[in-house]
Amino acid sequence: MPVNINEILKAVEVAKQSSKKRRFTQSMELVLSLQDIDLQKPENRFNELVELPHPPSQSTKIAVFATGDLALRAQEAGAQVFGRDVVDGLASDRKQARNLVRGIDFFLAETTLMPLIGRALGPILGPKGAMPTPVPPTAPIDTLIDRRRRTVQVRIRTQLSAQCKVGSEDMDSKEIAVNIQTVFNRLERRFEKGLRNIRGAYVKTTMGPPANISIE
Repeated sequence: MPVNINEILKAVEVAKQSSKKRRFTQSMELVLSLQDIDLQKPENRFNELVELPHPPSQSTKIAVFATGDLALRAQEAGAQVFGRDVVDGLASDRKQARNLVRGIDFFLAETTLMPLIGRALGPILGPKGAMPTPVPPTAPIDTLIDRRRRTVQVRIRTQLSAQCKVGSEDMDSKEIAVNIQTVFNRLERRFEKGLRNIRGAYVKTTMGPPANISIE
């Protein structure tokens, strides 16, 4: 049974009201405490991508490793584009590689560049579950970039907890609540025991206190 949208909405309003105003637009974050999940089993460790109905107002940063026409179309769609020459240089400069990927939310890459990217950035992006999604040269890259802008990552690896951005404080509270319910619906299908694997759920602004979401 899905989490009651009114309970989610109530928590979102409490989180907004209890958060101090900052000089920047804070994100709204969903924080989950989990239970009864054996993380020793590989199938219980996952990196789930959830497409939100209402994307956050803050711009999600997308980077595309590409050449030729694919690179041009990715640039026109507003993504940061890195060519083959950049990837080649990163293989011998780990510091530059870390600086390059800092602040990027999602990566896409032309399929022919994936072996090079694996060698240059695999040790950095792999442990974060952030390796690029491969795309063919003829892919509708503008559509893929738009979908990534709507996407959040829910990653469970070594701890019984998860956190993801579900909006920004300047968004309508109902839109944020719908986004949160979308994440719940995906995890309910992903977890063995559904929502019973969630011990506690909270929503908060970037620097604000958490507000409890009743999932009973």
